[in-house]
Amino acid sequence: MSGTRSRDDRGAATAVSVGLVGVLVLVSAICVGTVAIVLAHRQAQVAADLASLAGATALQRDGDPCAAATRTAERNEAVVTSCLVEGATVLVATSVTLPLVLGGDEVPARARAGPQTALPGAATGTMPSGPR
Repeated sequence: MSGTRSRDDRGAATAVSVGLVGVLVLVSAICVGTVAIVLAHRQAQVAADLASLAGATALQRDGDPCAAATRTAERNEAVVTSCLVEGATVLVATSVTLPLVLGGDEVPARARAGPQTALPGAATGTMPSGPR
């Protein structure tokens, strides 16, 4: 074997490098898109959680729960898609719009807030008093 290369091998490393860079760019774009979708969902969920809490608080203070929920969602860059009051509980659905590069779809989230109610057979929340 001699140390010289065949003329057929010239430029092969360049072609392989270009291919690997292309794959790396594609994988990076997929990762960035996935992260953007996850972040949009988290943003929508946080907005829904806070909006439902604001609505429940307004309801307890004789205010308009859906108006409070809408204001809170807007402050968190989300849109309230539905607001429903069931007794002392406020149910809020929000959505956040993905960037146009990712299709501009809506990412939804829902949350419920209100006073805690005891389930049948559940503990009452009292602590035992001393050893038995």
